[in-house]
Amino acid sequence: MSNRVRCAIYTRKSSEEGLEQSFNSLDAQREACEAFVKSQQHEGWRAISTHYDDGGYTGSNMDRPALKQLMADIHVGKVSVVVVYKVDRLTRSLADFAKLVEQFDKFNVSFVSVTQQFNTTSSMGRLTLNVLLSFAQFEREVTGERIRDKITASKKKGMWMGRHCAARIHGPGPETHRQRTGSRHGAHHLQ
Repeated sequence: MSNRVRCAIYTRKSSEEGLEQSFNSLDAQREACEAFVKSQQHEGWRAISTHYDDGGYTGSNMDRPALKQLMADIHVGKVSVVVVYKVDRLTRSLADFAKLVEQFDKFNVSFVSVTQQFNTTSSMGRLTLNVLLSFAQFEREVTGERIRDKITASKKKGMWMGRHCAARIHGPGPETHRQRTGSRHGAHHLQ
């Protein structure tokens, strides 16, 4: 088949514990991903030789050497599909996941999680991803609206929701809601 699909396998393990073993978690992840890629061989899928392995790196941020190399290779067109064992191997942050998927889309790269039946090479997989990302966007917007509504309501009541200005170190500060009412709820009132 002339339509070759270049598959990059990304693996990650949070701790360095056990990485010295001859067969470790990264190897197990890679083996499962390679088996999946091989099962798609009839579609032209081939694992590229570069290993994108982040052993001892957290998934809570994107500051990982193998992930950075993977993204650089995506930007220069070396990768068609990113294959992971589980979505959380790529990232544990929904916001970071959305950023990664945006980059994948920009460079026409699909994403597959072999153990979670998550595959953006199909229309159903892309629909599932878009629903997930839509809910994430909805949650971000609802949270922003709640914060803005609370600030607006507090301002209407003359309440200050931020920190005290550093220039106000001399003289008495504003009376707190608790001092004024005895209540433990509320914020400082403006004078």
